[in-house]
Amino acid sequence: MYTLDQGGLVNQFHIAVMAGGFGAEREISLKSGAAVMCALRLLGHQVDEVDPAIKDWQLPDGVQVVFLALHGEFGEDGQVQTCLESLGVPYTGTGPHGSAIAFDKAQSRDAFCRRSIPTPRGAVLTDSCAPPPDVPPPWVLKPVAQGSSVGLRMVDDETQWPSALKETLKHDKRVLCEERIKGREITLGVLAGEVLPVVEVCPNSNVYDYQSKYTRGATEYFCPADLSEACTERVQQLGLRAFEAVEARDFGRVDMMLDGSLDPYVLEVNTLPGMTETSLL
Repeated sequence: MYTLDQGGLVNQFHIAVMAGGFGAEREISLKSGAAVMCALRLLGHQVDEVDPAIKDWQLPDGVQVVFLALHGEFGEDGQVQTCLESLGVPYTGTGPHGSAIAFDKAQSRDAFCRRSIPTPRGAVLTDSCAPPPDVPPPWVLKPVAQGSSVGLRMVDDETQWPSALKETLKHDKRVLCEERIKGREITLGVLAGEVLPVVEVCPNSNVYDYQSKYTRGATEYFCPADLSEACTERVQQLGLRAFEAVEARDFGRVDMMLDGSLDPYVLEVNTLPGMTETSLL
């Protein structure tokens, strides 16, 4: 985002921060954008905000690079990246192809499996049906193409299944059903090819859903996570492999679960993670 000249001074850039956008994650994106703009202005850059939800949006004249603070549809699915590449404008984060893979939980699962990256057993559903026989309960239901835990449902048994599936299908025509790994939730960032410290996520509600992610005080975070050196190294190596499996670049966040034996399972890779005051990158 900036370079140092020979005198050690920061070269200023004209940066457009894209935030807002469409869909369920709009408000979180606006908060991410506000935090990013504040940080960039403190570094001395000229910063403009661009909201693609505004009709006939366009980039201001003279913009040198776009910082993407969009989440969800149009932001993380490769669409805006394709648009910016067609305009010849540099931008932050993963390219169109990697964004599309990471945002689509079915595609990212396939990418993990091809690389022998452990991930919970799961199946993609497209309508109201019975639980998949090869995925044992308890289950986690997730919209295939949503972020920020929008539409997430925990299902303990078959009595809860119909209503939970119905609610999740409201957010996407495809739903990922995964076995629920009971254990410790962890996450780690990747920045410029370097793996950041592992963070343990401990929501007060025991479910790291939308409210737990974005409500101050609803979740405790421990950084670095209380893990052995060997376990930490194993998790970090796995996180980097998952990041590379979906062809992500620049920066991102990898979410995982540790089961009772401290075996890690990759849940997903976030190519444009939240950057709010309660976010983890």
